[in-house]
Amino acid sequence: MWGKKLQPRDRHFLLLTLVPIYFIIAAFFVQPADEILQGIITLIREPDFLITDYFIVGGIGAAFVNAGVLTLISIGIVYGLGMDFDGHTITSACLMFGFSLFGKNLLNIWAILLGVVLYARYHKTSVSRYIYVGYYGTSLSPIITQVMLTWELPLPVRLLLSVLTGMVIGFVLPPLSTHVHYAHKGYSLYNVGFAGGIIATVIVSLFKSFGVTIESRLIWSSGNNRLFVIMLSILFGGMILYGVIRDREALRGYRNILRCYGLGGTDYYRSEGGEATLVNMGVNGIAVMLIVVLLGGDLNGPTIGSIFTVVGFSATGKHLRNILPVMLGVCLASVAKTWSITDPSAVLALILSTTLAPVAGEFGVFAGVLAGFLHSSVALNVGIVYGGMNLYNNGFAGGLVAIFLVPVIQSIRDRRARARGGLSL
Repeated sequence: MWGKKLQPRDRHFLLLTLVPIYFIIAAFFVQPADEILQGIITLIREPDFLITDYFIVGGIGAAFVNAGVLTLISIGIVYGLGMDFDGHTITSACLMFGFSLFGKNLLNIWAILLGVVLYARYHKTSVSRYIYVGYYGTSLSPIITQVMLTWELPLPVRLLLSVLTGMVIGFVLPPLSTHVHYAHKGYSLYNVGFAGGIIATVIVSLFKSFGVTIESRLIWSSGNNRLFVIMLSILFGGMILYGVIRDREALRGYRNILRCYGLGGTDYYRSEGGEATLVNMGVNGIAVMLIVVLLGGDLNGPTIGSIFTVVGFSATGKHLRNILPVMLGVCLASVAKTWSITDPSAVLALILSTTLAPVAGEFGVFAGVLAGFLHSSVALNVGIVYGGMNLYNNGFAGGLVAIFLVPVIQSIRDRRARARGGLSL
């Protein structure tokens, strides 16, 4: 019915809004409305650096409403800017939703986005050119909250400092994210996460130089796996069914997706169509959810948010063939190393290690397993340099692993190619 009344662009944006709307409606079934409002206020007031599960801080319903409303606003901004709908629209919306379950809230993202707007204005170009970078860059929003809570200064002064900090972050994000992409060459999909880690390291170092200490944090809920398995299965199963029913060629497009390397910049929506992309999103969502549950992990704000990261990047790089080897590498690491795969940081590393999916996509299963094995160690240790202030911790870790590993793999591959051709180095 919508297909006859709406233009394709309008229909696609409307379909994307159904994801946050689904969770907003669900919120009022799991938490009373008055508690949801109070919970959202609590989310805004509390520190939210890694790992802070909004399901505990404000309640499940409040977390879903916070994430749903932020996602709707984000989609609305892209639509209002007149931008075309593509795979990056899907990815940015899913990341905004996912990380609004454990770090982003209705107050702490706007200063960073304002900084991105100012950068676009300074260079006399359209905001639409950088809006997705801005959305990804809100991974640094815990810094805004931390500035608000750190010093015992009058509220207007703290508010001004936090806004200025966010604007500086947003202003430096576009050039830095462009620059770091050349370092890993698209083999880590969370490019802005890598740039964000660099920014967070500088800012937290400044904090420490002025005597500001940031305590480690772990707020992690458990015991709700059954509820969330049902909710997520309905959503992801619906994606698959809609894609297959609407387009009989969706499965053929999905097979084409499975043959892609998945390098950064890939857009399955443009290359294979929305229906095949939906199938890929649904399949990956169900697969990762089941892996977490079968390994004994918890479904909560951070893990569901991480699953939505995989689902979002299923429109721009990820598929089963390139994420499973990397996840296997993390699982093997848990057997050999001193931590358990069900530890909170390890579960997030398991899911988000899939930032290195292009490594497995281009270089094969063994390279993917090795990337996951290395990533687990880096991700579980690198966050100490910025105190959990970068929500995309695995993006920073993945960038480091890609910079370290990919040139080595390429050199070995080139040497073998020369050897087959009888050429010397």
